[in-house]
Amino acid sequence: MSDTGPPAERPSGAAVSVILVVRNGARVMGEALNSVFLSARKPVEVLVIDGGSTDRTVEIARGFPLTRVVAQEGRGIACAYNQGIAAARGELIAFISHDDIWEPGKLDRQVAFMGEHPDLGYTVSMVRHFLDAGAQLPGGFRVELLDRPVPGFIMEALVARKGVFRRVGLFDPRFAVSEDTDWFARARDAAVPMAILPDVLVRKRVHGANSSLTTPSINAQLLRAMRASVERKRHGEVSLDA
Repeated sequence: MSDTGPPAERPSGAAVSVILVVRNGARVMGEALNSVFLSARKPVEVLVIDGGSTDRTVEIARGFPLTRVVAQEGRGIACAYNQGIAAARGELIAFISHDDIWEPGKLDRQVAFMGEHPDLGYTVSMVRHFLDAGAQLPGGFRVELLDRPVPGFIMEALVARKGVFRRVGLFDPRFAVSEDTDWFARARDAAVPMAILPDVLVRKRVHGANSSLTTPSINAQLLRAMRASVERKRHGEVSLDA
């Protein structure tokens, strides 16, 4: 972990809780946690939801300031996210994976933008994918994603007001993967105001253990999320007050 120097005065604005879900992430988690603190705005807490790690994950997490390790109670990523949201103290909630990296100033940029636009329920940013050192591309990975940034409808790019989760709902634990795709689809169907910031604020690591890239049922899970969206629209389950 790099030396962040003496504590800086907290910028004005909403307090942010950061949620990191992990199991056996010791190899690269320190890089992810370090990136959380590369903004002038520091989170009020970093909740590390640990799914029973047997490596040095917990030890590494406890070496960072403002970080609290919470043992995961349910099974799956969706349950871990929901547990983190329930425990979060911040008005805004951000997410980072143990193997991804926030660019310096990510929290500064998104929190300031949401402060300037209080009607927004959430923001995402652009994301740049990069291949992990020594790794080979997972089968089925779209290699063009390495060439240019893309809009980040993924958890690592999301900063959301806590109240949005009351409006949209929490993450559906029936999704082993693609729980974020389902949530973003529900937020869109509910007409929650949002914005895509043009800045590249997330670097997403590509490697053979990416659950969102290597889980055999990923296509079926994505199709399930899309079908659910169609059904909501068919039955008029779309918010008209946003």
